[in-house]
Amino acid sequence: MTTEIEQDVWGLTAEGEAIVRYRMRNACGAEVELTNLGAAVTAVRVPDREGRIADVAIGYADAADYLRDPANAGKTIGRFANRIAGGLMTLNGEEYRLETNCGRNHLHGGSDGFARRIWESRVETNRVVMTLLSPDGDQGYPGELEAEAVFDFDDDNSLEITYRAATDRTTVVNLTNHLYVNLDGEQAGSVLDHELQLHASRVLEVDERQLPTGRLLDTAGTATDFREFRPLRNGIDADFNRIRDFGGYDHCFAVDDWQPGILKSAGTLRSTRSGRRMEILTSQPGVVLYTGNGLAGGCPLSKSGRRYDDYDGVAIECQNFPDAVNRPEFPSPLLRPGAVYCQKIVYRFSTFE
Repeated sequence: MTTEIEQDVWGLTAEGEAIVRYRMRNACGAEVELTNLGAAVTAVRVPDREGRIADVAIGYADAADYLRDPANAGKTIGRFANRIAGGLMTLNGEEYRLETNCGRNHLHGGSDGFARRIWESRVETNRVVMTLLSPDGDQGYPGELEAEAVFDFDDDNSLEITYRAATDRTTVVNLTNHLYVNLDGEQAGSVLDHELQLHASRVLEVDERQLPTGRLLDTAGTATDFREFRPLRNGIDADFNRIRDFGGYDHCFAVDDWQPGILKSAGTLRSTRSGRRMEILTSQPGVVLYTGNGLAGGCPLSKSGRRYDDYDGVAIECQNFPDAVNRPEFPSPLLRPGAVYCQKIVYRFSTFE
């Protein structure tokens, strides 16, 4: 791998902490940009079918904008991605109360979750490594947690993110990346004509609070059936599993034939307009399809100097199931002392005719 990495200080927080930007460039001229603010992916520049390179990652022009970003564009989400019902969980017989920052629920680790933090960061040969120490009691979570995010970008235009964590006390961990993409370019408008295929024959049923009921529904013949490529537009306002209620897709799909610790393909997103496609590989049991239903709700100006509209980007978030800590029938999110949390996400960009 011949990745070159440059870095600079992009800005400062109000406390004077450096917001560092990293540019990873491969032998083909494609690039990924990262920042230690939220361990975020801020740009992905890859070619279309004609070889023209464009940035396909939703994001902002200025470092300061990532400090006031309700969409968490490209950021690492933790300590627990997605929702925990009522902000309550019980571990080893002890109840813990977390912040309820999404109605009556806890969302994405709280209002001061990992996406809001400055991570320690460094270059290791041809990769970028970021680390964060989350103290015992952080946002209500038990145990000191040492988290690490490792970013690799190879000559095949594959961005690999490896998340690791260790704790000194039993806690819950569910890390993901919140990358939004528009395969026609971040400024290109709606992604609803993008086509998606998922290796997912089941989707989690959700209630009116977007919490899982514990049931997994068959996707076959429904608006959540992406087993074959079809446009995101088809079904975006369907009644099935409350899609219309949420303004579009914001649903967790169970990856078929998932096995703990095994990296496998979860599906592929593609655009017939640009000829770009993105395969998603994960070691996690679920992928949340979020069609950017709230992008118009207060995001800073885009890189191209305009406001994003709803559906201008789509996130396919690889993670454990929402509220898994309160659902013993779901894969366990528990991390105990002496164990190591390790999960991988790969976004593999390529083209097709």
